[in-house]
Amino acid sequence: MKFILQDHKLKLAASTDPDSKPIIALTQIPQPETNPSYSFSQNLQHFLQGRMLLHDELPFPKEQLHEHYENGYIHYKKGISIEKGKSKCTRCGNSSRHQFAAFPCARCGERECLYCRQCIIMGRVSSCTPLLTWTGPQIQRKESVPLKWEGTLSEGQAHASKKVTEAIKVNGELLVWAVCGAGKTEVLFAGIEEALTQGKRVCIATPRTDVVLELSPRLQAVFPDIKVAALYGGSEDRNENSVLTISTTHQLFRFRGAFDTIIIDEVDAFPYSADVSLQRAAQNARKKVSSLIYLSATPNEKWQNECKRGTRPFVTIPGRYHRHPLPVPELKWCGNWEKTLKRRKLPRIVEVWITKRLADQTPALLFLPKIELMEKLLPYMKNFDARIEAVHAEDPQRKEKVQRMRNKETPLLVTTTILERGVTFPGVDVAVLGAEDRIFTESALVQISGRAGRSASQPNGNITFFHYGKTNAMNKACRQINGMNKEAFEKGLIDYVLPGMRS
Repeated sequence: MKFILQDHKLKLAASTDPDSKPIIALTQIPQPETNPSYSFSQNLQHFLQGRMLLHDELPFPKEQLHEHYENGYIHYKKGISIEKGKSKCTRCGNSSRHQFAAFPCARCGERECLYCRQCIIMGRVSSCTPLLTWTGPQIQRKESVPLKWEGTLSEGQAHASKKVTEAIKVNGELLVWAVCGAGKTEVLFAGIEEALTQGKRVCIATPRTDVVLELSPRLQAVFPDIKVAALYGGSEDRNENSVLTISTTHQLFRFRGAFDTIIIDEVDAFPYSADVSLQRAAQNARKKVSSLIYLSATPNEKWQNECKRGTRPFVTIPGRYHRHPLPVPELKWCGNWEKTLKRRKLPRIVEVWITKRLADQTPALLFLPKIELMEKLLPYMKNFDARIEAVHAEDPQRKEKVQRMRNKETPLLVTTTILERGVTFPGVDVAVLGAEDRIFTESALVQISGRAGRSASQPNGNITFFHYGKTNAMNKACRQINGMNKEAFEKGLIDYVLPGMRS
């Protein structure tokens, strides 16, 4: 796509026009003043407000889009800019040289049109592709959006809910440090209702698609009077611009100054915790005056220290809503399990664990550190029960397999750490094979342990770490779980203690 600068405005031009230039070559991009008498498209306003999108993502003719630019209702931004001799992607902020490449472009006619590889999964941003934002009047929303939920919060939940609502009212920041299964979603309801009633836009962002798929129907059920948009790769809601959005953190690249409240779930989870561009995307998606709520069961050490020093606002929920303590993992030595797996068999102690769950009809999750080990093992495990399945991040049947587990059609699901967070299977027992592997960090092991004992009817699930040598991560995970149990008992949030918990 090429432009000509004429009369202090950009004009669309053919790629063959000798005077035309790709947008990256323009020294400045003039922004025409808003023409108040122009009859702008309300559909376009609703679609683009708070977003920064490529032409290809907008279901409007480029001539209509450019007309809105000429009348001051749309702004063009360079998809890629050059700053101090370095290329930078406007959408994701990438400036690493190795994350750019060039291709012969049919749109601008250049043999080497630069594009960003880091965010290409969201659509290609290149030297000649502008990013479009809405600069016209903003849609004003202020209406009553009643919460329709008949549940009751526990004492710990109610305290945290009050803190969340207060932070949203004053546009503050808050970390909700809550154990796995504390009922964090319910803690958000009152705060979301407060924000929506004030006419604010709310986004709950999470690193994983699985969590979006689980949360969206729950929130739609308690806010039935509005459309809850669920955004993830391939989502049917990708064209929705709702007042309440549940999104993967990657989808935040498409927003700019959109949300009055952003809630980031599992802020310590990969890839968000390790990707500066995703953290930047969350900041860019906020309005200048807005609130930011973080949710985590396992904040990193830096954040934990900030909480202890009083430099980070936070609230804890150390006990689950059902007032039972967190199940504490059992650590069991299983010998050289990798050597056994190479023979496509399992250590005897693990087979006993599996057999008991199948005999008792107890649903189970078995975590393994590597996909290739899981795929080797699955045929052998089907000898125990043909309904046993395996799932990992790249599995095209991932969504369906998780649903079959929820429906109790699958008695045991072998998985990678993809299911360590954000999913609930009532009454499930959990085991980790190869718990000493470095992928099983303290945080990962605490999260995995948090899959068990989540339901009030079955609060005492079993967690077993099968290992070939104890690690600091295993010991720290057990200490953190015991510590939360102790704090919860001292605060009166759970009804009894486990052996050794008072020490």
